Amino acid sequence: MVAMAQCMQNRDLHAAWQALYGVMDPEIPVISVVDLGIVREIMLNDDGLEVVITPTYSGCPAGQQIEQDIRAALDNAGLKDARLKVSLSPPWTTDWMTDAGKENLRRYGIAPPAKAAGKRALFEEADAVACPHCGASDTELVSEFGSTACKALWRCLACREPFDHFKCI
Repeated sequence: MVAMAQCMQNRDLHAAWQALYGVMDPEIPVISVVDLGIVREIMLNDDGLEVVITPTYSGCPAGQQIEQDIRAALDNAGLKDARLKVSLSPPWTTDWMTDAGKENLRRYGIAPPAKAAGKRALFEEADAVACPHCGASDTELVSEFGSTACKALWRCLACREPFDHFKCI
């Protein structure tokens, strides 16, 4: 009986992860909330399944939509009793993005963030940002503010194409 309960718990955990890999960021529809690093943990407690998420920043305009999409995905996976918990500590960082998520951004035309957010992101010169279109590193910052608050606008000096760069946070 214990083995059966353990099997069902593992099945629920797997179903939750699978469901959330299908939830795309509403502002960047090529990266899942899992690959973006928003989904921090899925665990089984004595009182059921709990999903812990950390928004990219507390004022993110997509935050409420993301929570609704996560809830809908869990409901559709038969996990209607799952609880959603928002955790702001530790704060989200681009270091939580998966390599697959960063590659999806690049293929979509957004230069992904570099590793090692933190002090480097705040106090050091930014590294060259490779163009997601041609791969050249001969690029320039046009504006610290891109199409969303988490992106900056850059231009490639080789192919002359503008592109967003996901800021290292």
